[in-house]
Amino acid sequence: MFASRYSLCQAFCDLGDKGAKLWLDSGLIFVVYLEIEAMSAQFDLLIRNATVIDGTGADRFHADIGINGDRIVKIGHLSECTAKEEIDLKGQVAAPGFIDAHTHDDRMMLSNPEMTPKVSQGVTTIIGGNCGVSLAPMPRPIPDPVTPPLNLLDDEGGWFRFPSFKSYLDALRAEPSTTNRAMLVGHTTLRVATMDDFEKPATTEQIQAMRELVVEAMQAGAIGVSTGLFYEPAVAAPTEEVIEICRPLKEYNGLYCTHMRDEADGIMDSLEETFRIGREVDVPVVISHHKLVGAKNHGRSDETLEFIRQSMAKQPICLDCYPYTAGSTVLSMSRAQTSSRVIVTWSKSLPEYAGQDLVKIAEKMGVSQADAVDRLLPAGAIYFRMDEGDVQKILQFAPTMVGSDGLPHDASPHPRLWSTFPRVLGHYRRELGLFSLETAVHKMTGLTAVNFGLTDRGILKEGAYADLTLFDEETVDEVATYENPIAMARGIHAVIVNGVVVWDHGKATGARPGRVLSRPRK
Repeated sequence: MFASRYSLCQAFCDLGDKGAKLWLDSGLIFVVYLEIEAMSAQFDLLIRNATVIDGTGADRFHADIGINGDRIVKIGHLSECTAKEEIDLKGQVAAPGFIDAHTHDDRMMLSNPEMTPKVSQGVTTIIGGNCGVSLAPMPRPIPDPVTPPLNLLDDEGGWFRFPSFKSYLDALRAEPSTTNRAMLVGHTTLRVATMDDFEKPATTEQIQAMRELVVEAMQAGAIGVSTGLFYEPAVAAPTEEVIEICRPLKEYNGLYCTHMRDEADGIMDSLEETFRIGREVDVPVVISHHKLVGAKNHGRSDETLEFIRQSMAKQPICLDCYPYTAGSTVLSMSRAQTSSRVIVTWSKSLPEYAGQDLVKIAEKMGVSQADAVDRLLPAGAIYFRMDEGDVQKILQFAPTMVGSDGLPHDASPHPRLWSTFPRVLGHYRRELGLFSLETAVHKMTGLTAVNFGLTDRGILKEGAYADLTLFDEETVDEVATYENPIAMARGIHAVIVNGVVVWDHGKATGARPGRVLSRPRK
């Protein structure tokens, strides 16, 4: 009995043979025994018999994981250790919690802080405020009706109630969600907050006003600025406007993230513009949801990825994508015309049509698709406009991160909201064999953490934050479909955020330990 307890203490405290022998030779056996008794529960949480995939891309290994507080304190063979709470994985996978590189969860973290669409698929951290769309800052009343695409967050306008970015982050801290979050400030939001005519470039005075809001946001804890130059409120913004607004990012070690101006015929010019902005401001660039839109652009991923690869050698660039051939945003006839299929996700004027194909809606109405769109607006839609071959090549591209781009407030959302990460693990990794499980996890964890500067996240190592996803690699898979988009993934056993179990075998625990994360200042 004593011998086994002594060996436990020796293993846990890393005394080494010489140190242990010295203690014994000194006649301090009884003291050691008392120390052991005091350490009878060495961990708050102990995960036993795990197949550890650490998020770096390295080969898996088998180990136990000891957690105290919000940190991983020990990884190794801890068979004789004890804990207040234990989970026996029986050989299944323990990975870093998935990091969603591209979300529109800005409101959901406040209105639905359990974040079920995310934690149910293993996500522990989200990057919000993408595509130029953020809830804050909004120092004046939001227009009525809410200017698209800001209505993707709230079509009523009541949630655009934060005059400063600090007030928004303070609200997130006061009412924590289950997940961690790192937030961008949106360029379109800045335009709506400071301009009345979006069809013109901003004036010098308006640029200065937006710049001051960026400074305030960065001082409050924002991680960068996002643009949605694809959308009408920002289309008129010239490159120079974006550069000048983003100038403060360098001082605060911020990022520039962009839904580029053109993801179709002019994609190469848009890549050039994106990289120029990064060079001029001297900050890292994130290409949001990289894709090739429209049939005549299918197959061009070889061209774009090679250009991205070459440009990465000259400046810091990264990119994310979602594992689907369809995207989702606000409804417009111009987008519908370049799509093989359109599904309406929500309609403020005719909500009963959510989840139905635009073709069938037009037939029911007895009008053209263009007239149907006019009647449905404001509305959202899923657009089938990408090629599967391009999706696979972009996913396989080593620097590509995974982001859902899900829209949580759509009545009939794109299935990516609930199934992005299990789809990568199930369909693209297990079924198609595009990459190893270690690579898939890296794309969803460590790679994203490094690119966004999330220190001690996205990795399983001693001293890192205890954000973990526990899953079965043989059964993890998507369940949500375009026809039934709201469905929890299979194979996710438990999710841990900052050392606290928030999801356990298909149910939320009620814990909300998520934190606001920021990039380190240089």
